[in-house]
Amino acid sequence: MAREDYETVIGLEVHAELSTKTKIFCSCPTEFGGKPNTHCCPVCMAMPGALPVLNEKVVEYAVKAGLATGCEIEKDSKNDRKNYFYPDLPKSYQISQFDKPLCKNGYVEIDTDEGRKKIGITRIHIEEDAGKLNHDDFGRGSLVDLNRAGVPLIEIVSEPDMRSVQEADKYLKKLKSILEYIEVSDCKMQEGSLRADVNISVRKKGAKEFGTRTEMKNMNSFKSITRALEYEIERQIEVVENGGKIEQETLRWDEVSGKTFSMRDKEDAQDYRYFPEPDLVAIRLSDEYIQNIKDNLPELPESRKERYIEEYKLTQKEARTITASKYLSDFFEKSVAICKNPKAVCNWLLSDVARIINEKELEDSEIPFTPEDMAELISLIEKGTISSKIAKDVLEIMFENPEKPSKIIEEKGLVQISDEGAIRAVVEKIIEQNPQSVSDLKGGRDRALGYLVGQAMKETKGKANPQMLNEMFKEIILK
Repeated sequence: MAREDYETVIGLEVHAELSTKTKIFCSCPTEFGGKPNTHCCPVCMAMPGALPVLNEKVVEYAVKAGLATGCEIEKDSKNDRKNYFYPDLPKSYQISQFDKPLCKNGYVEIDTDEGRKKIGITRIHIEEDAGKLNHDDFGRGSLVDLNRAGVPLIEIVSEPDMRSVQEADKYLKKLKSILEYIEVSDCKMQEGSLRADVNISVRKKGAKEFGTRTEMKNMNSFKSITRALEYEIERQIEVVENGGKIEQETLRWDEVSGKTFSMRDKEDAQDYRYFPEPDLVAIRLSDEYIQNIKDNLPELPESRKERYIEEYKLTQKEARTITASKYLSDFFEKSVAICKNPKAVCNWLLSDVARIINEKELEDSEIPFTPEDMAELISLIEKGTISSKIAKDVLEIMFENPEKPSKIIEEKGLVQISDEGAIRAVVEKIIEQNPQSVSDLKGGRDRALGYLVGQAMKETKGKANPQMLNEMFKEIILK
């Protein structure tokens, strides 16, 4: 049987680090990048007698995430101990939530080829992060860094509603976008702020029962998740086709070989021996508390997308692409507020800016110049100071040396030639050099005009005003 005869079932458990200033149960800082074991105290190091105190901001951010994803908010909740041993878990248990999560029964909507689809969210709960193991490259051992231990997380557990790699990718990107918009997490995947445990199984089309699932843990890039899912789907189908049995296990994705490898049997809830955390009181939320958070939710990506279509006359695709990134969307709005040309800003962001970002493998947030610089570049084109071609060259320079566009133009001598006499001299020279194209244009072959203008732009190194060139060629040749 072929892959088309099988259905893929995917669920994601997404861990997002919350953007609080301090950890979930102590006052240690959460900032990324400190020297090993400099952001920890007796609480997050699990010293005997040290007791946790819940950071209220963590609860607020979790409720915020729940409301933004249509969840029911549990007014009576609690923390639990999740028991397992690992070298970077100093207490040998993790404080998490089991049977009473803060949020449940939500959803995220994604766009598919068949239309809009709701991906269910089973629950969102709070928990503490573990530390980090730094492995010696030469196999001489591992060192434990507890800076990350106790950093607050929310775990967002989806229903197994995704039926393709593309749906999983869209769901994760949409979820990332929502968390960025409500400003509860910076979602920097390269720093581990957003990670996903990927659960996947396959079954023959028409089957009612799910297949046995495998899990790939702590994946922190869209590219890796997509590649790993594609590989695991093919592997599981091959095993089933050959009469084998899928084992419920935790897998490790190897980026170099492009394969998954077994790590251990997949645990079930009973393996963790959950019980209520005795050192923390229950969490009780009032209706007023929940309503206040709901009333102060910022604009979400879906409503911003609809506003862009209505207010700025962007297409569905343009609005969806820009609003997928909060940074890019904010950048767009700030630029538009200055130059008053939403279509031009949109075109630049989705074409040349996006191309350079992809070439340099940057995040949107790493654009090195400001929205004000983008607006200035567009205004210089509209004033005729530079051509669109020169603007593209200026943009390339702005990525390397983020100066003001006007300063770059002045320093590089890139001001557009708009002097009528200078333009006429160039046009007459090109006409003299290209008699066949002149004859073609006179014969009604309009493409010849584009060729002549292109030669004139080449002659002036892209500095001539293209509109003036067009008009002058037609004036002289077609008079």
